[in-house]
Amino acid sequence: MFNPSRDEARRFLIEAWAKHRAGAPLAGLEQVAAGLIALHPEYHPTLEDPDRHADRDYRPEAGEVNPFLHLSLHLAVAEQLAIDQPPGIRAHFERIRAARGDEHAALHAVLECLGEVVWQAQRTRTPPDGQLYLDCLARSR
Repeated sequence: MFNPSRDEARRFLIEAWAKHRAGAPLAGLEQVAAGLIALHPEYHPTLEDPDRHADRDYRPEAGEVNPFLHLSLHLAVAEQLAIDQPPGIRAHFERIRAARGDEHAALHAVLECLGEVVWQAQRTRTPPDGQLYLDCLARSR
């Protein structure tokens, strides 16, 4: 299992976006990352200025959104949807997408649930709870 460090994950996103902007060939996950980054123009300045932003800490308690975490969660969800893991996530996503009428909004609903499950796992120092994740998705509209 690939488990990149914070710096490796950030560097991957920065490099995938730089390659995309330069028109360079992209590998599979780089293509996915570049597509997700393209959906978030608000993060482009951050990714395009790595000397200023790559090592920065983002404080949620100060209302800051961590663009690297947000994009990494998007990548995780893309992989989960591709393999339907946990089983049933794809059906929940399709239902949410139909209800919202917008794929990106549906992805953000899934991200919110994933973020909740990851936070809960960190708080309790336990593995992420797949059933908690699916239950959250079931409540999403």
